[in-house]
Amino acid sequence: MDLLRNFAVLEGLDGSGTSTQLDLLKRRFLSPGADLPPLYVTAEPTGGELGRLIRRALKGEAALLGETLARLFAADRGEHLYGGGGIVERAARGELVICDRYVPSSLVYQGLECGEELPRSLNDPFPAPELILFFDLDPHIAAERIRNRKEREIYEYLEFQIKARRRYLSLLPVFRSEGSAVVQIDASRAVEEVAEQVWAALKNMPIMRG
Repeated sequence: MDLLRNFAVLEGLDGSGTSTQLDLLKRRFLSPGADLPPLYVTAEPTGGELGRLIRRALKGEAALLGETLARLFAADRGEHLYGGGGIVERAARGELVICDRYVPSSLVYQGLECGEELPRSLNDPFPAPELILFFDLDPHIAAERIRNRKEREIYEYLEFQIKARRRYLSLLPVFRSEGSAVVQIDASRAVEEVAEQVWAALKNMPIMRG
């Protein structure tokens, strides 16, 4: 994987709090007097046609093979990266791009579902992020956090999340060896404390130092 500068990714189990932290980051960047680079926040699956189909499958509304879902994620990611106004274009023009889930999620979730080879081959051509923030959380705590959600996704059960955490921890050194900075966030802490961990990691990116 080539490294894509100005690109950071949030990863973690379901219920680890990545969406909450993205909202807090947006507020911080919009605060009066903030001398910060332009921010673009996004997520996968995207809101495009492919992403909407993936979300239906994740909700159990569309029965798809694990292999099909892996291919859909890769296709959606390709559009997300290289389409007009996409991640690559924005990062190249000096925006800080932060994405909720990226290649590591596919290697973990689809890797567990349909084996490692297909997700790896589909995602190898995509650039690696400059920074990966892994929101580490005990799967039992994650399961408790999502227990009362009105809608549950197909991977949101304890046994799968236990396997997912184990897989994440085995993959993070691989991304580090390929050039990505990897920072482990203690997602069990209070929201404000997690936000400070996230901010401390982001401040080390060259784009944040001007």
